[in-house]
Amino acid sequence: MFQNEDQINSYLELTCDDENALLRRINRETYLKETMPHMLSGHYQGRVLSMLSKLVSPKQILEIGTFTGYATLCLAEGLKQGGVLHTIDINEEQEERISGYFLESGYARNIKYHIGDAGSVIPTIEGDFDLVFIDADKKRNLIYFDMLIDRVPPGGLILIDNVLWKGKVFDEMPDAQTQRIVDLNSTLAKDIRVEKLILPIRDGLFVLRKK
Repeated sequence: MFQNEDQINSYLELTCDDENALLRRINRETYLKETMPHMLSGHYQGRVLSMLSKLVSPKQILEIGTFTGYATLCLAEGLKQGGVLHTIDINEEQEERISGYFLESGYARNIKYHIGDAGSVIPTIEGDFDLVFIDADKKRNLIYFDMLIDRVPPGGLILIDNVLWKGKVFDEMPDAQTQRIVDLNSTLAKDIRVEKLILPIRDGLFVLRKK
């Protein structure tokens, strides 16, 4: 039996594909420069995002919450030739560094990096999204889902991160933030427009497939 979560994570990383050199550097620099580096998707979850993207082969991806661009580049690996990934973040202070990562990646022509409030930016982007990754303000997860569900074609995926919320979803008396996550999960579990499951990866990844 595994002894602890770190042992499980180490084994999962050992048995999946390696990070490329740029992703390793983004990982390292995020932990050196950011005050909340745990927000990074990281090696194993990054490979999961890449795999899901490759399975969908999306023409257009939407990511809400760029952070340091690690998940962005993992998702971009599955884009169809000529596809576009729109990523939105509220933090303009990181824009120069993150844009530099994108330029190095080989996906610069495919990535449209938007700085601003996602609720305002999303309506300005044309077309449907074959894959959506929501990893931003947790209070607005359901708002984003409702905004986007009709813009995802049948077979498309909506991914929502942090839905196990460090295990707090099991608390008998959850705090207000945790209760929002619990309510989100309960609402999505009942939504007949999507097939759904939660992958217990890191902090929980909700995978929803549009019917």
